[in-house]
Amino acid sequence: MSTAALKEVSKSTGTDLITPHWHQTAKEIQKFGSVIKDLPIGIKEDARREVCERLNLLLADTASLRDLYKKSHWHVGGPTFYQLHLLFDKHFEQQVELVDLLAERIQILGGVSVAMAHDIAELTRLQRPPRGREEVPVIISRLLEAHALILKDARELAKKASDLGDDGSNDLLISDVVRTNEMQVWFLSEHLVEMPLVHAK
Repeated sequence: MSTAALKEVSKSTGTDLITPHWHQTAKEIQKFGSVIKDLPIGIKEDARREVCERLNLLLADTASLRDLYKKSHWHVGGPTFYQLHLLFDKHFEQQVELVDLLAERIQILGGVSVAMAHDIAELTRLQRPPRGREEVPVIISRLLEAHALILKDARELAKKASDLGDDGSNDLLISDVVRTNEMQVWFLSEHLVEMPLVHAK
């Protein structure tokens, strides 16, 4: 559209077409906890609602674990600082991917994924860590406890999703959530094993 045409439209509508209209508000288009009624993906509305509710809890826990890894990455210290600093950041990135996969799965099912930090804090079942720094064994123990909760919930939800005919959520939970968390547990737990470094016992 030419500049002259833009000016003409602006005159006729009484608006400026190049100024951003950023003071906009409106009602929500979908309430949290609801699912789209008629969605052509072959899964019943009640089943989708139930899975979305459970996925949102798992999403809140996973987002909390993600942030716990970043806190641990910043606050770790001591002789194993370098290894753990890098490991925690790698695990953080993997949890970021899981957060995205879980949130998108909820949207695919017609639900609304939890997103903001204060909403995640209300939903998560993970124990809140102190604001200050902790010793390395405590940091790792806290991470392992979070993984244990998430793995238990993910396995139970995978079975439930399968029973409800939601094979997509089952696949995501087993192939991505469970396998990633199991691998991270392995890497973490080895740091709590007492192993001689120079002389064998």
